[in-house]
Amino acid sequence: MPLASVVVTGIGIISPLGNSLQELMEGLRGGHSGVRIIPSLEKIGGLRPRLGAVVTGVDEKEIPRKFRRSMSAMSVFAYLASQQALKMADYPEGQLGSGALGVIIGSTLGSTTTSENFFKDFFLDYSLERMKTGLFFQMMGHSCAANVAQSLGITGRVLAPSAACATSCQAVGYAYEQIALGRQEAILCGGADEFHPLTVATFDIMHAASTAFNLQPDAAPRPFDKRRDGMVCGEGSGILLLESKASARKRGARILAEVAGFATTSDTSSIANPDVGAMVTCMRLAMEDAGCSVEEIDYVNAHATGTVQGDNAEAEAIRQLFGDRVPVSSLKGHLGHTMAASGTIELAGSIGMLQHQELIATRNLERIDENCAGINCFQRTHAQPLKIVLKNNFALGGINSTIILRGYQND
Repeated sequence: MPLASVVVTGIGIISPLGNSLQELMEGLRGGHSGVRIIPSLEKIGGLRPRLGAVVTGVDEKEIPRKFRRSMSAMSVFAYLASQQALKMADYPEGQLGSGALGVIIGSTLGSTTTSENFFKDFFLDYSLERMKTGLFFQMMGHSCAANVAQSLGITGRVLAPSAACATSCQAVGYAYEQIALGRQEAILCGGADEFHPLTVATFDIMHAASTAFNLQPDAAPRPFDKRRDGMVCGEGSGILLLESKASARKRGARILAEVAGFATTSDTSSIANPDVGAMVTCMRLAMEDAGCSVEEIDYVNAHATGTVQGDNAEAEAIRQLFGDRVPVSSLKGHLGHTMAASGTIELAGSIGMLQHQELIATRNLERIDENCAGINCFQRTHAQPLKIVLKNNFALGGINSTIILRGYQND
C-alpha cells in the first residue's frame, strides 16, 4: 500500500518566549531569553536552582467554564495551542467531529500542581469531603489529549504518549505514521507540561539542573558551552496540525513543511545515562525512513539541554554521523527545557528556520566545550539555504526520537 505524504498546516505555541508562533520566532531570531528567577523556589528546603522558564500572559477564562473546570495549566496550554493550530490551518469546524481528525498529545505526568493541592488538603484530616468532581480529569495521564478532544468535539483517535523529554517528538512521529497509513486524515499532535518545583527537584537531585547562574537568569542554560552546568526547567505547549498532503491540497491549505521521516528507539544500556551508539542508530533510522542521506541534511536541531553528559553524548553522535559539515544548534538556551512540550516547540522553531531560510544560533554558547568540539556549533544567527532538517529529542528512560522535516514550496 502506498504511503500518504504528511505535511504541517498549523502550529500553536504557548511558550516562555510568547504565546504564538510569531512571538516565538521573534524571540528566537532576536536572541531573547525566556528564563527568569522564580522566587517560590527559595521556599523549598534543600533545592538549589532558582531559575525557570515559565509562561506568562495566558488567560484561562478564554476557555468556556464547562471545559475549563477539568483542566490544569497544562491542559489549558494544550487547548489554546490547539486552537491556534486549527486557526492557522483554516481547518473546517464542521470536520472536527467527523472522525477524520485525531489527537495525539502527551505530557510527562498528569498535573503535579493538582496532585500537590489535593494531598495537601487531604492530609489535613484525611477527609475526601472537599474533593472536587473534576479533580481526576486534571490528574490523569491523558489529561491534555482528553481535554482537547472533549472541548473541541474531536471524535477521531486519541493517544497520549508519555516519554518525558521525547514525548511530543514521539507524538508527531506517531501522528505522521497514522496519517501515512491512512488511519487518520489529520491529527493535532504535540505535548504540554506545567512548571512545578518537584520537576526542578528531580533534576537537581540528579545534579542535572543549573545552579551556577541563579542571579543571572539570561545566562542559563548553556548548551554545548564550556561553563554549562545543567538544564533550566520550563513549561508550555507546542501543537502541530498534521494532515495528508492530499487533504491539505484539496482544502487549499498553506503547507508549512513536510514531515519526511521518524524514528524512536529504546536504549537499554542505562535508564538514566545517554548512549552515543543508540543516538546514532535513531538518527540513521529516521534518515532511512525519510529516504535521505547524511549528505542531504542541512541542519541538526539538537536536543542539547545544557547538561554535561547529555551534550557530550549528542555531540559525539552528531560528530560520528556528520563530522563538522552540518550546522548544529539548540534552542534551549532561549527557551529552557519545556519538557514534554520541547519537541514540538523546537520543531516549530525549526519550521520557522525553513521558512525564513535562516539558522538560529545556540543562545549562551560563548566557548564551545572541547568535549563538544568537532561539530559545527555555529555561534551567530545567519541566513542559509535550508531544505532538510533533522530534529532530536532524547529522554530519561532510554527513549530516543528523531524527526526529519523537509521545506515545502506552495504553488
